[in-house]
Amino acid sequence: MSTVLLGLRSLFHPVHPPSDLDRAKAWYTGVLGHEPYFDEPFYVGFDVGGYELGLIPTDDPDANPTCAWGVPDAEVAVGDLLEAGATVHEEVRDVGGGIRTAAVVDPLGTIVTVIENPHFELRPVESPGPGR
Repeated sequence: MSTVLLGLRSLFHPVHPPSDLDRAKAWYTGVLGHEPYFDEPFYVGFDVGGYELGLIPTDDPDANPTCAWGVPDAEVAVGDLLEAGATVHEEVRDVGGGIRTAAVVDPLGTIVTVIENPHFELRPVESPGPGR
């Protein structure tokens, strides 16, 4: 298997109700002190020190924040994860701006989300030691 997980890259915050997206965007803009780098009705993304804070409008009042692992190529990563025993949860999809995401379910039932995002420098972890 050749998949490289480059580290946690994104934290996605659900915004419920979806009509509150502008309110959430304004709040995070004020807290962070800068505008989002990606701003569409379906997603707002902020660069926070090389990591992404994403706001996702949703009708699901029970939606929780989720994290995504950075990968150099979402298609390759999903293929490798499937080969290792995962199953598809969400197919690879282009979410705009050259960003591609996907999710699999690992053999233990955990959803693993990956993101290929050309807007962020992705460096592999240099030491696979404890805690990495």
